[in-house]
Amino acid sequence: MPRGLLTVIASMFVVGTAIGLPVLLFLLGLLKTPEDVLFFVFAEVLLVSALLVVTMRDIIRCGLAMIVCFGALAGIYVIAGAPLVAAAQVLVYIGAISVLILFAIMLTQTKAAPSSLVFQTQAVGAALAAILLAIIVVITVGATGWGAVDQRIHTATDELATLLFNDYVLPFEVVSVLLLAAVIGGVFLAKREEGGPS
Repeated sequence: MPRGLLTVIASMFVVGTAIGLPVLLFLLGLLKTPEDVLFFVFAEVLLVSALLVVTMRDIIRCGLAMIVCFGALAGIYVIAGAPLVAAAQVLVYIGAISVLILFAIMLTQTKAAPSSLVFQTQAVGAALAAILLAIIVVITVGATGWGAVDQRIHTATDELATLLFNDYVLPFEVVSVLLLAAVIGGVFLAKREEGGPS
């Protein structure tokens, strides 16, 4: 079977599962509201794109998958009733950090990883640390009493914006200058002549 056809079949299977599983859970009554279905879809997109970030060979596609991951997280923030945090996620992470990372990737020489996955010497320690962190998160979530509220809490966006741009305008501008310096430094390092001074 041709490789392109296998890719199309695998893509259709993944998309069908991503759409069909939440609908099936909704029909079975495990997901009670449309918001639950939407949350489940965003969580699926988040997990799949996060896996693609760390498993794909083409580093530019990894960066694009990271943008999809950040977008799904912004959708989860909207469902959770935090539109301001979702807007900050889109503006800061998708609009600035991801674009900065993609510029840095495109300005470097090598854009593809080796043909086989290369695991560093710290892979065992990192795996143990990840398992330990997952256990701590599960214990913490299980031990926390998640009190439900009857209605969504009002987010005072105007008050928060006034506080941010009046009392915290200096740290806000310092972060923007820092991001600008990072972009200028990346362009300078990428455009430097190979035989020139280091």
